[in-house]
Amino acid sequence: MSPTTPFEAAPLSPAFHWRALFGWRRVRTVIIICTLLVLLLNLTYASFSFRLPMRVFGTGLVVLLAFGLTEQWPRRLPEWLARWALQVVAVGLVVPVTVFLFYKLGTDAGAPDFWKEEKRLFGFMLMSLSGMLVAPWTALTALLRQREAKVEEQANDFELERSELARQALDARMRLLTAQAQPHFLFNTLANVQALVEAGSPRAPQLLQSLTDYLRAAVPRLDGSANTLGQELELVRAYLELMQMRMPDRLAFALHIGPGVHLLRCPPMTLLTLVENAVQHGIDPSEEGGRIDVHAELLQSGRCRLRVVDTGMGLQATGGGLGTGLAALRERLLWAYGGSASLELREVAPHGVEVTIEFSEPKP
Repeated sequence: MSPTTPFEAAPLSPAFHWRALFGWRRVRTVIIICTLLVLLLNLTYASFSFRLPMRVFGTGLVVLLAFGLTEQWPRRLPEWLARWALQVVAVGLVVPVTVFLFYKLGTDAGAPDFWKEEKRLFGFMLMSLSGMLVAPWTALTALLRQREAKVEEQANDFELERSELARQALDARMRLLTAQAQPHFLFNTLANVQALVEAGSPRAPQLLQSLTDYLRAAVPRLDGSANTLGQELELVRAYLELMQMRMPDRLAFALHIGPGVHLLRCPPMTLLTLVENAVQHGIDPSEEGGRIDVHAELLQSGRCRLRVVDTGMGLQATGGGLGTGLAALRERLLWAYGGSASLELREVAPHGVEVTIEFSEPKP
């Protein structure tokens, strides 16, 4: 492996890229530099000669060819030789050789060699020295810009990879939190059914059948992927009907659904967690029971507001905390929406709790 340097090229691919030898950006650079050299060297001539631009542009193309060839060949270099150094030396050495051939072949038949004529020798020396000064520095500049472009490309690729890994981590975290919420909800529901069966209630078979129908509809949707509020509302209605069968004299409920909310996307069990929390901590512990009102509306700002209001025990009776379900829901909302989502609890007079969630629909 060659020593690591700021201009070290990337490993070569098996194929030789001929198009890379005369890329448009390289050709454009050579044309600009050769044009400037022609203008400067022409100041030393008594009169304009077409041989000058022909020699300068011809030398420029040969330099470009040497730069591109040494960029890809030889395929393997000794450890002590860096490819960037080979390219710089190659473009520096090819200049006097090319200029010499132009002057030698441009000598008319029978005329003395150019090194025997003072003016032509001076022109040869001036063109060779100018090219040997300009070509290596131009090659170094091109190699540096090429290296910077490569570093920037790698940085962009790294940023894209980092974003993708962050997205995958977020998705995994969301699925984990959803998986934690699923047993919490299902075990609470099964405990309610068990209590009814142990009490010998005649409604137990009907309740068990309703639970089976509910789970058949609910379980396929609890896979951690985003669902719609319409699906969430169906689960909420089925759950409240199930709970109403368990305590028909102590639970009343109503759903207030605004237009345009059914197709909004949201994390699974968002609304269901609020309703289940209201039943478990508000209505179920109360001897009188209570009422649950579920509100879903689309605000003029484009945000969605979900409200679950119950007339149960209230925050003081439940300790004023979020509870396991709401705590997990707050974390899921944070991961899904960042700081754009909010979850608020407040006491309702004379007793009860109102939980409000506001969020903007996540992008697909």
